[in-house]
Amino acid sequence: MSDTSDTNDDGKLALPDLENNPGVAPDVSALAADAGPTSRGAADLEAVFDVPVKVSAVLGRARMEVGDLLRLGPGAVLELDRKVGEAIDIYVNNRLVARGEVVLVEDKLGVTMTEIIKAERN
Repeated sequence: MSDTSDTNDDGKLALPDLENNPGVAPDVSALAADAGPTSRGAADLEAVFDVPVKVSAVLGRARMEVGDLLRLGPGAVLELDRKVGEAIDIYVNNRLVARGEVVLVEDKLGVTMTEIIKAERN
């Protein structure tokens, strides 16, 4: 394979031979031009559209003893660790992915996302 060729035999972009030419810097302009758009659309994810996921919107948390939990009845108020108006956490498959606010849609509760959480990749 020659480092002056733009494509190899199967039509793909040829990469420079860095082992045989260690002092030659690769021409990255050809690679960048052929890379295409950096943003991806929903069509790129079509293969995973039917994969089921578990989505949870956590309003808050509370700790209590089992005895106290068993004494709860209809109309009982459970104090959570969040304040009114504070963002709720949105989890997908037990991973925090966003924060949002509770909204009323007709006669049902919903959640609107206000912040997407970017996870660190390992």
